[in-house]
Amino acid sequence: MEKYYLTPEGKAQLEEKLNYFKTVKRPDVVKRIGIAREFGDLSENSEYDAAKDEQAQIEAEITEMENVLLNAEVIDKKKMNADTVSVGSTVKLYDEDFDEEVEYRITGSSESDPRKGIISNVSPVGKALIGHKKGDTVTVQTPGGTTSYKIISIAL
Repeated sequence: MEKYYLTPEGKAQLEEKLNYFKTVKRPDVVKRIGIAREFGDLSENSEYDAAKDEQAQIEAEITEMENVLLNAEVIDKKKMNADTVSVGSTVKLYDEDFDEEVEYRITGSSESDPRKGIISNVSPVGKALIGHKKGDTVTVQTPGGTTSYKIISIAL
């Protein structure tokens, strides 16, 4: 079983999204399938085919969200240590290659959004930072090459 790390906010957002899919999107597509059936011959009915495809997509997404929630470990900031980088930490880094400071929040993969500075604990940078302390220099092998970061601060 894969474990999914979620912040309390991320869990609430996922539960809200799951509820929306179950109470709004699922009934809507069922209604559209019913309307498309009324058009007659299902073998040549593109509206019916499109609605059935969308229904399969919605059901797959519902199953995935339920799986994540079932196997979720909610990050408890009270149990975290600000001395060490872990899932839930916000880390300020000095990028030695580009001579700039960057900041990342490390979350589970289901919450990551690299464009917003939210990276996954299984991403190359996230994985490399986990377990390190302020002042450590961490070398990361990324698809773009090797990068070195010095940890400036760790916040919860």
